[in-house]
Amino acid sequence: MACAISSSAATLAFLHRRQFTRGKLFTVCSPKNSTSWWLFSPRRRLQFVASATNKRYRGVAEISETESGPPIYAWPDDNKRPRVCILGGGFGGLYTALSLESLVWPDDKKPQVVLVDQSERFVFKPLLYELLSGEVDEWEIAPRFSDLLGNTGVQFFKDRVKCLHPSDHIGMNESVAGSGGVVHLESGLLIEYDWLVLALGAEAKLDLVPGAVEYALPFSTLEDAHKVNEKLRALERNYFGKDFPIRVAVVGCGYSGVELAATISERLQHRGVVQAVNVGKTILPNAPPGNRESALKVLSSRKVQLLLGYVVRCIRKDGEYGTSHELRNVESLNNATDIRSPESLVLELQPAQRGLQSQNVEVDLVLWTVGTKPQLSLLEPNDKPNRLPLNARGQAEIDETLRVRGHPRVFAVGDSCALRDGHGNLLPATAQVVLQQADFVGWNLWAAINGRPLLPFRFQNVGEMMTLGRYDAAVSPSFLEGITLRGPIGHTARKFACLTRFPTDEHRLKVGISWLTKSAVEAAALVQNNFTKVLSGF
Repeated sequence: MACAISSSAATLAFLHRRQFTRGKLFTVCSPKNSTSWWLFSPRRRLQFVASATNKRYRGVAEISETESGPPIYAWPDDNKRPRVCILGGGFGGLYTALSLESLVWPDDKKPQVVLVDQSERFVFKPLLYELLSGEVDEWEIAPRFSDLLGNTGVQFFKDRVKCLHPSDHIGMNESVAGSGGVVHLESGLLIEYDWLVLALGAEAKLDLVPGAVEYALPFSTLEDAHKVNEKLRALERNYFGKDFPIRVAVVGCGYSGVELAATISERLQHRGVVQAVNVGKTILPNAPPGNRESALKVLSSRKVQLLLGYVVRCIRKDGEYGTSHELRNVESLNNATDIRSPESLVLELQPAQRGLQSQNVEVDLVLWTVGTKPQLSLLEPNDKPNRLPLNARGQAEIDETLRVRGHPRVFAVGDSCALRDGHGNLLPATAQVVLQQADFVGWNLWAAINGRPLLPFRFQNVGEMMTLGRYDAAVSPSFLEGITLRGPIGHTARKFACLTRFPTDEHRLKVGISWLTKSAVEAAALVQNNFTKVLSGF
């Protein structure tokens, strides 16, 4: 989607650049209560330096006091080198930027790169579950972009994308100063680019059933993980010493739902009851058989209740106190802490398969892992004919080189696009798919800038893996057909595979040392505990 930016050429004309030299720095507050940094120069010109979301802007866009218009980012080398703007700092966006940095470029063609993301941290999402189990620290799986990109030429902006105005549409007559287009950020800043990479990702789709937006928690971002962890801690405190177990429902039995159910059931143990709801009659329908079998075995051992063949009709509050739980004795009538909280929720389940009956499930926490909506579809619309072509889900239509159709200077990866494999099946936006797409986009940008032919994207499946607990995982490598690594071996293999895919060598080294230290401490504690038991036996 794109947004029309009127008089773009005129806007760019009066926003000429100059070097940031001297002046007085002060702050002003925008209507949205976000602080921006401005500079008055001796020539009485107002210059935009940075917004409060990111104080690391290098470029300075000059705006006359007598003229009005949005500030525009001034690239360090102006138009001397290609300007690449990457929207989204997930696997697709960050790894594309790092791929561009790693390639060998002619001196006059190495691109200037800007990376825009609404968060200040990159999140290695496959390891979000380990935050709930306490196995990893936040800095290990969610490093700051400023730390990851500190030794590179990539400029990071913490901001949200408001709309797009591409000017590279095939057959269009107008152009913006010969550029590929303009990105409009919510802070008001405009970024003129030569090449654009769409890697905006997707967010949880909670509006599928009534009550999900109000009462269910998604699990796809770092903020989501913190909210779920805080809710679990609150429930653990409230139910400490009580006879009632903590009741958790996980909606969806794909990888995310199963990994959540396994992690939370291990954390709560006998203090909780975990139920997993799925529309299909099996869990992990597209997973390798070894992963599915391992997951079923672990979920069964932890007494996770599988409600298969059901759809959630709605989620609502339970306004009754004791209708579904009998009070154990007369004393509980005088002890309000023994009665279920009025904040309990009810999932109304409707059968999706024959032979099942509708039922209501009372829980304390609902975790939602079903459905996503691409963030590209949430941008402000553009009524001009050069808008990006989107499919019904709001994803960009691309060719086999990952370029958006009709826009030779725009690439898309991950949830921002829809791509089919050689059999005509849509590729899921999993980490390994997006990582491979990022490598191809980096190379194809190099090829396009240097006048070389672009390569068609070919996905190579290297296998699938999932966590099943603090020391448990299932890994099915594609090069070992029919073999699945399970338990502690699978857990170690999965952690090592994730470590090798961390974005930079420096962060990989820091996390590797941290994990080795934790393992040594845990091993020492285990030896000491066993030694104490042996001594107590004498």
